[in-house]
Amino acid sequence: MKAIAVVLAAGEARRMGEQKLLLEIGGVPMLARVLAACAHLPTLVVGAPSLRSFVERSGVRYIANDEPELGMAHSLALGNAEAEPGFPLVVLLGDKPLVTRELIDRVLAGAGTSDICFPQREGIGGHPVYISPRARERIASLPCGDSIQRLRDDPTLTRRTLAIDDIGAYADVDDPEAFEHLKRHA
Repeated sequence: MKAIAVVLAAGEARRMGEQKLLLEIGGVPMLARVLAACAHLPTLVVGAPSLRSFVERSGVRYIANDEPELGMAHSLALGNAEAEPGFPLVVLLGDKPLVTRELIDRVLAGAGTSDICFPQREGIGGHPVYISPRARERIASLPCGDSIQRLRDDPTLTRRTLAIDDIGAYADVDDPEAFEHLKRHA
């Protein structure tokens, strides 16, 4: 199934004190790990201005989000507007550096005819999130804020959750402690 990967990477990383997506885990910047996992798909990165040169050197299309305070839904809307219409999206987060191609492909294969598909463990949703072309039509109407969950939980869309225990679907870097934990786990 052809899909377009949209990597959301516009956060300001205030708790980290520096651009966290360029911090290395196992000698590889976190964002580079995510880009490697989705390298088999056409990919867009909606990112902070500080990531522009890194993303462009990676050969991936960069879309600036100059208003990260508007949240994840705004970043998703920017990526959706630039993604080729008619294809599903696979949404990844730049701060989930343990994602793998296998995990992405498992979500794509598991999506079937659903509008939304994502990993779930003990009631907690993870990433990547598959969004069908039909569900993409609703992205522009999401309110500002971190409301990708609103789309994920929309009762008018068909939804499939996949019981996946892969740490790459859930482990993210929000603070220095989480970063140190992931470095030990990688």
